[in-house]
Amino acid sequence: MAMNSILNPDDIKKALDVFKAVDSFDHKRFFEMVGLKAKSADDVKKAFYVLDADNSGFIEKEELKFVLKHFATDGRVLTDKETKAFLQAADKDGDGKIGAEEFTALVRE
Repeated sequence: MAMNSILNPDDIKKALDVFKAVDSFDHKRFFEMVGLKAKSADDVKKAFYVLDADNSGFIEKEELKFVLKHFATDGRVLTDKETKAFLQAADKDGDGKIGAEEFTALVRE
């Protein structure tokens, strides 16, 4: 499943353009801009499983770096600083990875 089957491709493109600059990524604004924040819990979980590239049931740090590429192939790779901030915001139990419930809570912030 691709993100453009869950979200509007035009919204994805606009959001990726806004966060094209290095160290500009803001997960709250991004999720709002792509329309994920307004989606149903089922759609948010579908998005989670797209981002969980290795199907482990978690989004690990290495997968998180490539989160924008899962929205569109021309999305950029997050910097280490952005990845760390994103992980800290979502990883509520401190295990170094993001579970589906943590991801849903992050999107809903």
